[in-house]
Amino acid sequence: MDIMTNIIAAEEDEFTAIGESTCPLDEWSGIEALGLDTLKVATLHCLLTGDSMQRALDLYEPVYVSENETIVLRIAGELMEKLAALDEETLEDLAGELAASEEFEADEWDPEDVLAQLTELAELAQLAESQGQNLFVWITLVRE
Repeated sequence: MDIMTNIIAAEEDEFTAIGESTCPLDEWSGIEALGLDTLKVATLHCLLTGDSMQRALDLYEPVYVSENETIVLRIAGELMEKLAALDEETLEDLAGELAASEEFEADEWDPEDVLAQLTELAELAQLAESQGQNLFVWITLVRE
């Protein structure tokens, strides 16, 4: 089984609706983030904030879990602010660090793919910040 992941910009109180949606990108601004899971989000959080992995994992407990195994995580405000403020050079450096991390290497992520995903995520964080929204991670299992 694979996972499908979307990162969504939405209002604080919309996480339940996001979790119940079968295709949140049809209803909210967001990006597809194939293969991005809780560990990878926590790794990104650690690299940008300096927090420990345990602290990051504690921050990314699901805010919504459905019966069909869809979960929703809320991106911490600190991470969203850091993402929104990234410049091109910092994005490239961060993409290299992420690609070299255990979590991304295990799934054989190409550094160019990491950079493309990170760039989209930074742009979405800027949009969400400008609209006073939060970022949510919608993860669902895809059965073969």
